[in-house]
Amino acid sequence: MNPSYKVNRAPKRSDEPIWWGLFGAGGTWFAMITPITILVLGILVPMGIIDAEAMSYERVSGFATSIIGGLFVIGTLALPMWHAMHRVHHGMHDLKFHTGVAGKVACYAFAGLISALAVIFVFMI
Repeated sequence: MNPSYKVNRAPKRSDEPIWWGLFGAGGTWFAMITPITILVLGILVPMGIIDAEAMSYERVSGFATSIIGGLFVIGTLALPMWHAMHRVHHGMHDLKFHTGVAGKVACYAFAGLISALAVIFVFMI
């Protein structure tokens, strides 16, 4: 081992794994779940392939108020927002808009706000 090379035995903690985790979860949700949701709600039901009665208010409300349905609604609203805001934060840096901590806080606070509103929305149904 090169004697001039020193290992930092106390590296600075980073919060990036949290943001990258939310970024990955949001990207995965958006890539895998959102297209199916759009297919079912935006194409198959309006074309009559899926009976519109299956999407009645009572059934959709019942689904959204169940635990699985509530988590689905929260995931659909919150996870892609974390993905998008992480992309905006790093995109600003790539475009030479160095906003520092203020830009980071603004991006992640907005994603947190949308997530909190999604949770409130689900509990108010």
